[in-house]
Amino acid sequence: MTANKVVLASNNAGKLKEFSAILQSAGIAMVPQGELGVPEAEEPFATFVENALTKARHASALTGLPALADDSGLCVAALDGAPGVYSARYAALNGGEKSDAANNRLLVETLAGKANRAASYIAVLVYVRSATDPRPLIAEGVWNGEIVDDPRGRHGFGYDPHFYLPQLKQTVAELEPSVKNRLSHRAQALEKLLEALLKEGGI
Repeated sequence: MTANKVVLASNNAGKLKEFSAILQSAGIAMVPQGELGVPEAEEPFATFVENALTKARHASALTGLPALADDSGLCVAALDGAPGVYSARYAALNGGEKSDAANNRLLVETLAGKANRAASYIAVLVYVRSATDPRPLIAEGVWNGEIVDDPRGRHGFGYDPHFYLPQLKQTVAELEPSVKNRLSHRAQALEKLLEALLKEGGI
């Protein structure tokens, strides 16, 4: 099978490796947008799907290739779904610095006194065959857990040290990377996208 080139609307090396490993079975060869001269797109929306769709259409419009984009973050029930699409900038948008440590500190402080600690990691993937694709493929992965005050584990990044998985009795940061990559919200979304692509005969 000849691989079909698809632009990844990101320059994240980790995402490129993860996406490529799973989607190659659908005949897809991922190319990061930076290699094709595509600048980062704006992400002005309040939902994961709108931001991912915007990034995918942007990359496709500037390259003429099919494109794949993702948007992901942490949604906490007691905070009405915050930090949501602003997960990476949570502290910065509230007067703090832009860092994982600051984000985690603010999250724990904001949840102080709240009994409900339910939270979900969300990943939304959007695949467009062209910039004007009227029916993009959309796949969502949801990883449910709880927020704990004290960080645990040395793996992962972002909110992983505070994201506790009751069924495994570990935080995500305590999981081996291979286990995380198999169970994560992004892995779930990728598997759903792969299924959809194979169902329509790849691309």
